[in-house]
Amino acid sequence: MYLNSGYMNNSSIDYKDKSKPLIVCSCGTYRLVTKNKLPTYRPRGRVDYQLIYISAGQAHFHFDNDKDDTIVTAGNMVLFRPKELQKYEYYGKDKTEVYWVHFTGGDAKNTLRKYGINDSMRTFFVGTSLEYERIFKKMIQELQRCQEGYEELLTLLLRYLFISIHRELKKERKIQHIYLDKEMDKAVQYFNDNYSKEINIEEYAKSHGMSISWFIRNFKKCMGITPMQYIVSIRIANAQLLLETTKYSVAEISRIIGYDNPLYFSRLFHKQKGFSPSQYRKMLM
Repeated sequence: MYLNSGYMNNSSIDYKDKSKPLIVCSCGTYRLVTKNKLPTYRPRGRVDYQLIYISAGQAHFHFDNDKDDTIVTAGNMVLFRPKELQKYEYYGKDKTEVYWVHFTGGDAKNTLRKYGINDSMRTFFVGTSLEYERIFKKMIQELQRCQEGYEELLTLLLRYLFISIHRELKKERKIQHIYLDKEMDKAVQYFNDNYSKEINIEEYAKSHGMSISWFIRNFKKCMGITPMQYIVSIRIANAQLLLETTKYSVAEISRIIGYDNPLYFSRLFHKQKGFSPSQYRKMLM
């Protein structure tokens, strides 16, 4: 096993210090070569923060209890907050390589938020980059040499790491937004083209590689209403137009917009517009 680390004041004991906004306590790296397993178990956690970067292989984490097993692969970071259960293992067969940093400070929580790491994030993908490794290695070096101004430089290096993470998170979100916008535009176009037919929302989502819950949640986020509410709004809007511009009966209009039951259509129209179709047409005369 390869190990290289550095500790503030040459002490591996965790501590909390709010005298400064951000303080690096320790930093290090593990690379399993000959050792079969490297476990860590801190049932009460630590009093500082710990950020772990999986640079190669994978690691096993148990976030909520001892039995849960979450496999975190290379390119991801894991954040442990103060007093959170810490139980994880690295295995030699996985060729695991990790970097870690412990930090504290009076503004640590707000600093994380500032750089896009919200309070609910445990793991987040940042990609594999030599730049992350360079930052960690430089922090280790500064902790080992303790040259003039090293404490301030450590804080700057940690902020540099956070900025790099933030940029990657924003890039990842942008890609997700592009995909999301594209899928929602396709759904809106499909609903507008096929509103008069029977539309099965679950089948539509499945045919486009989406779970029904994900599709409904994100459609509502984009459009302000659910997919079915959107389809109903299209049907009622077209029914209104037909009532205004044609002499079709209410039953005929009901069938044209996709409802076989005129009574059901009338109830929906009344709910949307405040009048029945017949009342609405009389108001136009």
